[in-house]
Amino acid sequence: MLKKILWLILIIIIVIILYFVAWPVPIDPVAWEAPPNPGYKGPFAVNNRLQGIETFPIADNHGPEDIALDSQGRIYASTHEGRIVRLQSDGSNPENWVDTKGRPLGIDFDRKGNLIVADGFRGLLSIAPDGNITELATTADGVPIRFADDVDVAADGKIYFSDASTKFGAKERGATYEASLLDLMEHGGHGRLLMYNPATGKAKTLLDGLNFANGVAVSHDQNSVLVNETGSYRVVRLWIAGSKKGKVETLIASLPSFPDNISVGRGGRYWVALVSPRNPLVDKLSGKPFVRKVIQRMPAFMRPKAIAYGHIIAIDDKGNVIEDLQDPDGSYPINTSVTETEDFLYIGSLFTPVLGRLKKEKAGLY
Repeated sequence: MLKKILWLILIIIIVIILYFVAWPVPIDPVAWEAPPNPGYKGPFAVNNRLQGIETFPIADNHGPEDIALDSQGRIYASTHEGRIVRLQSDGSNPENWVDTKGRPLGIDFDRKGNLIVADGFRGLLSIAPDGNITELATTADGVPIRFADDVDVAADGKIYFSDASTKFGAKERGATYEASLLDLMEHGGHGRLLMYNPATGKAKTLLDGLNFANGVAVSHDQNSVLVNETGSYRVVRLWIAGSKKGKVETLIASLPSFPDNISVGRGGRYWVALVSPRNPLVDKLSGKPFVRKVIQRMPAFMRPKAIAYGHIIAIDDKGNVIEDLQDPDGSYPINTSVTETEDFLYIGSLFTPVLGRLKKEKAGLY
């Protein structure tokens, strides 16, 4: 009897080992070297400048990924439920303005008052003031747009947006968060920066090979486009005009957190929302693709995940950190975007059931 039990235990152990070594997973990890983690010191020294955020209900929705204001000062937020929520300028009367039937992420208004939407499930959309939805682009250079993420409209009307991953589509994976975790764990360079030209009605690839292409912002002088490369903890710049046209450079590297969206602020600022602190285990295993594959076979609750920590920074055109606002308690966590107005910072979040707004004066911003 004892011999049978021992054989059974041995078989179970062998099956478990085979599972963790050979069971198919959707990722094929690539070896890379994670940059040094500066930690929370120097320009990223721990502070509580992000505390004191006031919040507003967003109807029966959650996850206000990005926020935009129209010419009347009304507030719009893209939500997990697929709806664009509209609030009055004082944050009152939230209403489900439009349902994209997808997952709207980055949003920005064009000069005609249309809300341009990077929809993670559907591609690039345009929503007219009357709520009518037009699909602008679902492919670029013949490649499907599987994870439209962030968007910014240039002064000349051209629309710059990101396709976070051409391999791990948000719709195919059932959700943007799950798809992002797969892309980050693989680190295969499946992200790209795209540009949609209203004159031709087509989108084309400007930059590829990015590790989870996320936030997009056209520079103050309109000569370059900034892109957050979440998987590499950095912001890159592609020059689209001037003597450096076509060149790519790193604007800021070795961030202490995963950068999500980036937006043009006031006074020469660019706001970068840091969605979650870096995971030491993920960094340590950057050069060990086999181990990362083993981790992917573990139950979801055992894998690395986002940590609730509030953090946004502002950088200048040279990549210098000029503002750093944190909330270590994570009372309004997993920050995904920042929209700056004369008096406020509107702050997006991946999970919260409310929209956040911080008075600039309260944070020491002028």
